[in-house]
Amino acid sequence: MSTPLPAAVVSAFTPTGALRASINLGNPILANKDPASGEPVGVSVDLARAFARRLGVAIELMVFEKAAASVEAVRSEQADIGFFAIDPLRSEGMQFTAPYVLIEGSYLVPAQSPLQRNEDVDRTGTRIAVGAGSAYDLFLTREIRHAGIVRVQGAKGVMESLHAGQVEVAAGIRQVLEAEAASTPGLRLLPGRFMVIQQAMGTPASRGAEAGAALSAFVEEMKAGGFVAEALRRHHVQGASVAPAGFR
Repeated sequence: MSTPLPAAVVSAFTPTGALRASINLGNPILANKDPASGEPVGVSVDLARAFARRLGVAIELMVFEKAAASVEAVRSEQADIGFFAIDPLRSEGMQFTAPYVLIEGSYLVPAQSPLQRNEDVDRTGTRIAVGAGSAYDLFLTREIRHAGIVRVQGAKGVMESLHAGQVEVAAGIRQVLEAEAASTPGLRLLPGRFMVIQQAMGTPASRGAEAGAALSAFVEEMKAGGFVAEALRRHHVQGASVAPAGFR
């Protein structure tokens, strides 16, 4: 049985009385809408509910279609916790736990593309579609020197850009791209990965070090106790793995 959290920590996370959790639907591995009820479901939703139970408060789910909007909700303190890929550009005004899940980022190209390796993509004249404000966008903006980056809305926009011939490469979650390649003739995944996303929980920095430590301890407990692994299985998630303890 977990030790109850100090009242000061509970208050830090719940200035409105409930725990407001920012849920990003832009990462379909970790959050989706249930087709029958329309309610948000997924690994991050399960973690949000578990943390609310730990605090002994009600949960309010704030759902966003894009990662950038989900991050901003927490940074502006409209939400109390969120679920984000760790990135230096997101650190201002935020404190992150260690990751609870690791997700591979990969490239999808037309079958006839001359591109064969991840290293081939960064060439003049190559256009890469990414979800605006996503972890892939932030990473590629730092790393790409010659190719162009085309920022669109979410994974759907990325696929539409590739199918329309507006880009030569689609960048995104490996599992999502694998499914697209399997269901659409004429596409192939480049081998390997160009990045590993470290998916973590976050809270506004203003909530204090004690709150940050409590959230970090919660994540480590959820990993060590099998909660995250079971959630991945329950939601039929492939292409993601539980992050090692204390992974940074």
